[in-house]
Amino acid sequence: MIAKNHRMPVYFIPAAVFVLLLGACSQAYYGAMEKVGVHKRDILVDRVKGARDSQAGAQEQFKSALERFGAVVHLKDTDLKKSYETLNAEYEDCEKSAEDVSSRIDKVESVADALFKEWREELRLYQNPELRKSSQRQLEATQSRYAKMLASMHQAEKSMAPVLRIFHDNVLFLKHNLNAQAIGALQSEFSTLQGSIDSLIKKMGAAIESSDKFIADLKE
Repeated sequence: MIAKNHRMPVYFIPAAVFVLLLGACSQAYYGAMEKVGVHKRDILVDRVKGARDSQAGAQEQFKSALERFGAVVHLKDTDLKKSYETLNAEYEDCEKSAEDVSSRIDKVESVADALFKEWREELRLYQNPELRKSSQRQLEATQSRYAKMLASMHQAEKSMAPVLRIFHDNVLFLKHNLNAQAIGALQSEFSTLQGSIDSLIKKMGAAIESSDKFIADLKE
């Protein structure tokens, strides 16, 4: 008698199905929150604030990283191993800040999509055509302001990736070349990193300003 090799079947969840499941979970969450008096609008404001604060935190983190980098490359006599550990820690903190910004932007998009979908569907419930038109105009204006804010957020988000790549390359180079020549080589990279971070800080500032304006308009 030949023994059969039984294997547990492997199941794969298609991406479209996963997205639907994720959406269903989000809708259930929003529904539960509305039952206790917390509406999508309130959640959106809270999440925009969270994204704004996360971007402000990322601003400070990247500034700190640049200051650390500048301090290391301009020192002639330094413990290179300690310098590497310091810069690597700053890089990892920057990476975490960037991930947090992206995560919070995703959460903003999730609740905004649900809010605007509900708003569009509820337009059909109006009996008064003038009120419906007024609500439609308000929806379009809010969506327009939201789109500008989100575009600003994404622009700042995208600007973090090239800065992280430059930072990572230099930290890795220092790790592989713990000698005085490594510091000399990094000095020429400092101005490039400084320019990239200065640009990032400006974009973050614009995104934060846009978030503040959107929150103020939504509260009116």
